[in-house]
Amino acid sequence: MSSQKPSLIFRLWSSVEFKLILAWLSVVLVTVLLDPGHTYWNNPSDSAVIVIRNSVLLGFFALGSAIIIISGGIDLSSGSVIAMSATVFGSLLIALDPTGFREGHIANWAVLIAVLGTLLSGAMVGTLHAWLITCVGLPPFIATLATLVGLRSFSRGVTLAMTNNKSQIDFPDLVLRESLKDVRYVSIVFLVLAVALWFLMSRTVIGRHLHAMGGNEQAARLSGIRTERLKWLAYVIGSVSASMVGIVYFADSGSAKPDILARGYELNAIAASVIGGCSLQGGVGTIPGTILGCLFLKTVIDSVNKIVGSGADVYEGMIVGIVVVMAVTFSQRTGSARAQTFFATPIGWASIPVLSILTGISFLLFFRDKPWFSPMHAAAFGAIVACILIARGVMEIRAKRA
Repeated sequence: MSSQKPSLIFRLWSSVEFKLILAWLSVVLVTVLLDPGHTYWNNPSDSAVIVIRNSVLLGFFALGSAIIIISGGIDLSSGSVIAMSATVFGSLLIALDPTGFREGHIANWAVLIAVLGTLLSGAMVGTLHAWLITCVGLPPFIATLATLVGLRSFSRGVTLAMTNNKSQIDFPDLVLRESLKDVRYVSIVFLVLAVALWFLMSRTVIGRHLHAMGGNEQAARLSGIRTERLKWLAYVIGSVSASMVGIVYFADSGSAKPDILARGYELNAIAASVIGGCSLQGGVGTIPGTILGCLFLKTVIDSVNKIVGSGADVYEGMIVGIVVVMAVTFSQRTGSARAQTFFATPIGWASIPVLSILTGISFLLFFRDKPWFSPMHAAAFGAIVACILIARGVMEIRAKRA
């Protein structure tokens, strides 16, 4: 019996990338319809530049995070690595060309050495992670949690030493700042990095070994794969990619302030990777999917900013959390998980009022300043969600009895 090849439509629909493109188009359409200022329609070029720039900056360290996740690990320190890298870059500029730094005209040779030194510092952090995980035997979560806290504190100490007890390093060279944060140059570097990592993960033996190690590390080791070296490579890529972003953020913000710079960004990197199809169990994920995950996540955040207006950034963490839960629930379920019941259990029924209240309060927080808003709208929205969830629970009970 010959097996029938799946149709093109089925293969497209089963791919995470295709679903993300459709989801992204849906977000753009909803924004065009609900944005009071119609920004996407009236000023598409500037809106596109903002979304692409934010997606690219997230994409740098999200790609590194994705490779670590595919290999079966996790990295909680990328935000702190960004802060450390900005501090190291500024400190090297001060040390290499103190006169030029003070006068605002830093020599090109000093900039080049500072960039290489910053990337080297990222590689050293990745090496430290690999050593803690492979030699010391710490779980990746614990190893990177330690550097999440330690690197930021270390950076604050370096900043105080290099600036005579100031809390930040200012970027005085305005011309260099504009060059380093120019969206065209940054996007070109990102494309080169993305293509290189795509080739590594999909066209080389190393990429296949990274996927195999993430799927089953013990089996990979028994088959002769040198898992320790692969872990070193994955964590070095993750840290170096974060170091690249640290340089750009230093130029973009105009200062390296390690106590607040890139705080919590590691969660956005993990979120973009998961949205892009990476499984936290390891062994699954693609570079194009991660890029689309970054684009989708940043478009959703930008959409909320456009629709809600001022103060929408307060809810960014909540938005990221909701999107991640939805991505894991609906995009990564396969096989028997499709018959999974969400509400046909006592815990499920108890969760319905919790979810309904949360959605009602979220509606209130998002739209309370709109001229058309009334508290009854939030109550009605929560009630509608409750009815939908109850209906889902009833359907699940009937399906189980059938």
